[in-house]
Amino acid sequence: MTLLVLDTAQGLCTVALGRDGRVVASRSEPMTRGHQERLPVLVEAVLAEAGIPASALKVVAATRGPGSFTGLRVGLAFAQGLAAATGARPIGLSSLDALAVQAHLAAPDSPSPIAAVMDARRGQVYLALWGAAGGSGEADPALSRASMQAAGAMTIGDATALLNASRPRVQVIGSGAHLITPASSDAGQVEGPDPQAIVHLATIRAGQAAATGLDPLYLRAPDATPPTRLPGQPRPDRV
Repeated sequence: MTLLVLDTAQGLCTVALGRDGRVVASRSEPMTRGHQERLPVLVEAVLAEAGIPASALKVVAATRGPGSFTGLRVGLAFAQGLAAATGARPIGLSSLDALAVQAHLAAPDSPSPIAAVMDARRGQVYLALWGAAGGSGEADPALSRASMQAAGAMTIGDATALLNASRPRVQVIGSGAHLITPASSDAGQVEGPDPQAIVHLATIRAGQAAATGLDPLYLRAPDATPPTRLPGQPRPDRV
């Protein structure tokens, strides 16, 4: 099965083409803005390197959040358009799941729990915690999430306390890893999942009949607020 996976949720713009769970070609650039201009270029480069036309894609997957509002909108809109144009199946991936998969693939026999932690700014993090994946026999820890995923952003203090209370000590991975160390004895500071992790996760999700679609997963309201008056409308009198 040939699939294309996009990740624009965090500090990277990553495009990976996979076949049967392995990365065939990929591009990844540090990026917090400008995804709209670079993403089509990276997709074209990856398809050209692999020698595969877009029409041959069976799945188009993208991280759906949590993450940057702007990055997520760009990535998901592009994935939706490409899936519609090629007839490929659209699949959404959790950014936190992808990070946990990367940690698990790096140390598949580790008995330590895995915590995926993303910097949510404003003194908060997004966090998902898995039980010890090494003894579960699962290729993907996201399939056997043992503990919890916060319904929204957590304060750094609450996340640190949660991980400090964990026994055994956890493997922490993500853009928020540095914010909660030394809560973990093994912290992996990364700005986003690597190509192998997102291809691996997308391949597993593609095998599930009830895989999630490309709806964005926002765990917090956007920082931007709507205007209180229309352009040209006079300001209300102050009392």
